[in-house]
Amino acid sequence: MNMRERIIAGKLFLDDCEGLPEERLQAKKRMMAFNQTGPDELEKRFQLLDDIFGTKINAWIEPPFYFCYGHNIELGEECYLNMGCSFIDDAKITIGNNVAFGPGVTIATVGHPIHPDYRRLMYGNQVTIENNCWIGANTTICPGVTIGKNSVVGAGSIVTKDIPENSVAVGNPCRVIRKINEKDRAFYYKDQPFLEEDIEEVYRLNNLE
Repeated sequence: MNMRERIIAGKLFLDDCEGLPEERLQAKKRMMAFNQTGPDELEKRFQLLDDIFGTKINAWIEPPFYFCYGHNIELGEECYLNMGCSFIDDAKITIGNNVAFGPGVTIATVGHPIHPDYRRLMYGNQVTIENNCWIGANTTICPGVTIGKNSVVGAGSIVTKDIPENSVAVGNPCRVIRKINEKDRAFYYKDQPFLEEDIEEVYRLNNLE
């Protein structure tokens, strides 16, 4: 088993061999180029994102965006990453469709042993975020976590364990506080209701030339 296979298998590893430092160097160059694009350089920005992920993507990412490799991130359709997200992608990060990230979200796939004698060593565990999730600002998602479809993670949460689908979860450590329910279909914030005429006006205004 080589070092890359050890990373995939979740075993202890070091990352200064097998061309890994060179891959990270190239990724940093692409990351710097992306983060230095101007707000009107959209064509250049999307081309750089295709290079970063190694495939054509359909997502909106606000600079700055930070990562280790880029090609270990699988990003679904119509995702949105607000500014300052950091994805430590030594192991794989899989993100479904229509996932929204608030600013400053960190996904870490790498951990270190607790005992100081071994702390230079690392281990990696995949992180998975399923379709239609909303991850609040400054959330940290730890190695090995899966967040089920449609779930909401509140701002500032530290997610150390799996979150089931259709859940609202918050805190440090992050815990499920309730399921998404029909009240969430009726009210968008506290006692403020969804009104059909309100929704129609929003879409009408958005579609004006």
